Amino acid sequence: MGSAVTDGRFELEIKQDEPTRVPPVEETEKGHYFLCNLDQNIAVIMKTIHLYKSPEKGNEDAAKVVRESLSKALVHFYPLAGRLTISPEGKLIVDCTGEGPPFVEAEANCSVSELLSIASVDPMVLKNLVYEVLGAKNIIETPVFTVQVTKFNCGAFAVGIAINHCMVDGVSAVEFIKSWGEIARGLPLSIHPYLDRTILKARDPPKIEFPQSEFLDIEDISNTHELYKEEMIYKAFPFNTEKLGRLKKNALEGRVLSKCTTFEALTALVWRARCKSLKMHPDQQTKLLFAVDGRSKFNPELPKGFFGNGIVLTNTLCKAGDLLKSPLSHTVELVQGAVKLVTDSYMRSAIDYFEMTRARPSMNGTLLVTAWSRLGFHSPNFGWGETIYTGPVGVPGKEVVLFLPNGEDRRSLNVYLGMPTSAMNIFEEEIMKI
Repeated sequence: MGSAVTDGRFELEIKQDEPTRVPPVEETEKGHYFLCNLDQNIAVIMKTIHLYKSPEKGNEDAAKVVRESLSKALVHFYPLAGRLTISPEGKLIVDCTGEGPPFVEAEANCSVSELLSIASVDPMVLKNLVYEVLGAKNIIETPVFTVQVTKFNCGAFAVGIAINHCMVDGVSAVEFIKSWGEIARGLPLSIHPYLDRTILKARDPPKIEFPQSEFLDIEDISNTHELYKEEMIYKAFPFNTEKLGRLKKNALEGRVLSKCTTFEALTALVWRARCKSLKMHPDQQTKLLFAVDGRSKFNPELPKGFFGNGIVLTNTLCKAGDLLKSPLSHTVELVQGAVKLVTDSYMRSAIDYFEMTRARPSMNGTLLVTAWSRLGFHSPNFGWGETIYTGPVGVPGKEVVLFLPNGEDRRSLNVYLGMPTSAMNIFEEEIMKI
């Protein structure tokens, strides 16, 4: 099976072999594996690619090394070798079959630099480096995890991973891939996974202590769904350290705030620019959602190596008109308030809310910010050194904005999102003012 993309100079072709399964190298636990309520709401597939190039090593053994180390890593992370099913209570659980993920070897007819130059114009080309099971009708039929190793004609290779978010959040994904790399290099695991997710079970009886506005359904009085009938365009906007410094300075003007983080300032800027570019009605309620890592905020803290979703979605609400007529510092204050909201009782309340309602966060009038910039995704090392490029493939949804590390220092960021064409032009103008 192959896929072809052209950039005018040559036709990129990636030939995939037939997938095979990679079961754990030893017998692992069978039966059902519990997924907590924080896992239930985010059963979407996350796709990432990790590119490697080592002049000394080439890529001849890449697929063999990645495959063999994976079968050893799955002994420790055995739920990833199973498949999703539905429990009698109607929730997602893992059937630990031990069958292992589909694994695909592929070859590209170009160098890695040629691929990246095409990707700078058309980021969606990177999806050819991740194996996708065609014909899966729903999340139950989709494997929880797939791996593709693609060799380039320059000696580089890519490890493309698709993993269901209900299995891992960003922190767990990084720890798993890092452990897999340690095994590939013949090292002991620096962090052993803690697999018991029942420590995040709902309370009995459940107790809802907060409004849990992340689930609030907002009426689209701005008719934005009409805008989304236009062609979607995807762009990455670079923010170097100098530009980020200017943005934070703007946020602190007027001395309303004593301090703010890069994340808070950038989130505030993007939320405002997006409301303006989608031409939201002044009375349009708009919601900001973003994930906060709750591992250290639970009481007691989650154990080291907790394997699963230790994140909770926090939120803040505002009318679009109020947001746009107030200074940037006001929006940053709203973001800071959402960060402060996350305590042990808030997270337990969110877990219990799902137990009682089975609600999904509503995305009308909503912006969901995902910060990959804080994750050490550049660190998985299979023996070829650190990655020369790491990143997600595609944007998970039209309401999602990704903050990605950019450049060698990893302190510069890219803001990556998709918008209707007319809205993107306004968004770009707003972002360029900084």
